[in-house]
Amino acid sequence: MIDEYVKNIRNKIGQEPMYMPTSGAIICKDRKVLLQKRADDGNWAMHGGGMNPDEEVLETLYRELKEEINIEPINPQLFGIYAGKKMLHEYPNGDKVYIINHVFFCEEYKGEIVFNDREVKEVKWFDIDKLPENIIDVDIPPLKDIELYLNNNKQPIIK
Repeated sequence: MIDEYVKNIRNKIGQEPMYMPTSGAIICKDRKVLLQKRADDGNWAMHGGGMNPDEEVLETLYRELKEEINIEPINPQLFGIYAGKKMLHEYPNGDKVYIINHVFFCEEYKGEIVFNDREVKEVKWFDIDKLPENIIDVDIPPLKDIELYLNNNKQPIIK
């Protein structure tokens, strides 16, 4: 549904920036985060994606995690909402979006991690202090905040 919705808007505005509400998950266990290598640009990223027009934030999170890596988060906690200049992203095809990302922290999940190569090329656990260099631009702010959060013994750092 989101693909058709975005396609209709793009037919009207071209590649000009548009708002893109999203839900994302930082899946973390033993100071390691689970990231996915994106098929479209080869960068590492958190899990998640765009909201369908009729969805609530958590519905998007559950749907995206199921579609991308076949898991269901257990008790995801809202970690932060990221928006503004640092969230401008340009896709490989030139489309620009200002992402408004509702980022959730998740330590447990159900299911076996399985992915398809349409969106995800690889899934890997990374030590929070040794993240890969090629992280998608819009995921850098929440991942830096998660590192601070974990290094402060899980004391809230979001203002």
